Amino acid sequence: MAGRKQFDVDTALEAAMIQFWRAGYADTSVDDLSRVTGLNRSSLYSSFGGKDALFLRCLDRYVTRYGERFDAALSGGGDQPVAAARAFFEVTLARIADPGLPDGCLAAQTAMAIPSLSPAVAERARETITLQQTRLRAAFKTMPDQTADVYAVHVAAVNQSLAVMSRTGASAAQLRAIVGVTLDALAKAI
Repeated sequence: MAGRKQFDVDTALEAAMIQFWRAGYADTSVDDLSRVTGLNRSSLYSSFGGKDALFLRCLDRYVTRYGERFDAALSGGGDQPVAAARAFFEVTLARIADPGLPDGCLAAQTAMAIPSLSPAVAERARETITLQQTRLRAAFKTMPDQTADVYAVHVAAVNQSLAVMSRTGASAAQLRAIVGVTLDALAKAI
């Protein structure tokens, strides 16, 4: 039937997301996207718009997927900021340890590439990092406001650094040690 998509949109978005995650926005070409999705260039453009539009959909997909996991983890901490932060980090450590996923974090990679991104993609990268800080701040509601603000930013920064460190080959033990230092500092601040 004419005008009807002959491919699974979710499958194509997943493949594109993994490609962007693996190579980064700048190093992913439309030809790469065509190869991994199985769609020709014109189908990519007609179905998803340009590279920026497709990337934004992939980033939203990533943020939603891991955001739901972060929200569940943080809510499991109850009114205990250290327990919430520990559960939050476990989501990241599990993602990093998954051999079926690329190293690092699509959000962190995107944030690091802000100087070379289009304004729309750069703004979405900033929003993504701010959203993570907002989630953490809500989980630290039992702490004094200023302390909660500082630790929300700190824990988000450490979380992003775990992704960067995983790309450089840091071991699981090294990543857990980084988390341990942060959790100890948070416990002392309470």
